[in-house]
Amino acid sequence: MNRFSVLAVAARLFCMLVMATLWGTRALGEIPPSADLPAIFNGSDLAGWKVVGGPYWKVVDGAIVGENDAEKKGSMLYTEKPYGDLVIEGEVRFSGEIDSGIMVRKPELQVQIGVSRSLKKDMTCSFYNGKYPEEAQAPKAAELLRPGEWNRIRLEAKGDTFTVWLNGQKVSQYTSEKYREPAPIGLQIHPGLVMKVEFRDLRAKAL
Repeated sequence: MNRFSVLAVAARLFCMLVMATLWGTRALGEIPPSADLPAIFNGSDLAGWKVVGGPYWKVVDGAIVGENDAEKKGSMLYTEKPYGDLVIEGEVRFSGEIDSGIMVRKPELQVQIGVSRSLKKDMTCSFYNGKYPEEAQAPKAAELLRPGEWNRIRLEAKGDTFTVWLNGQKVSQYTSEKYREPAPIGLQIHPGLVMKVEFRDLRAKAL
């Protein structure tokens, strides 16, 4: 076998190894690539978003910052554009006892970020619909969450199925026919506590 044949075989084996690795990664539930998701936050201001319930949202160093004050009234930030089937992805950072979330569809379905007011424990990436259905909780999230650092969350809503990945790993899935109507994407500052949550690199597209 000549030198060029050896190089061709080696190149083919390398490609096969890469493909096998990629397929194995997907089998473990790793997050798909996000390069095709358009930005829904420009990194400079809240253009394309609307505030409901108080002036507690601002942009600092390329991130949306939601911060409650001593009155603890709470607030929501919604995209102006509604979405039905969608993928949304972005990074979130928080520390301490906060209560936030990402909202989709109508009636509103929430992916929890931080500590549940009712359960008094961190339920990040679990689904909340007035309660936390057991089959829609994310116990693995506690192993993956990096408190005080940026964490990447991806939410896919497709038909009656809702799936969440945290830092590259699938952590929860919920199926319900109740949440059918398109609605803006929402970010939450929960009333009743002083808290701060940050979001950056927010991207989404309709499916």
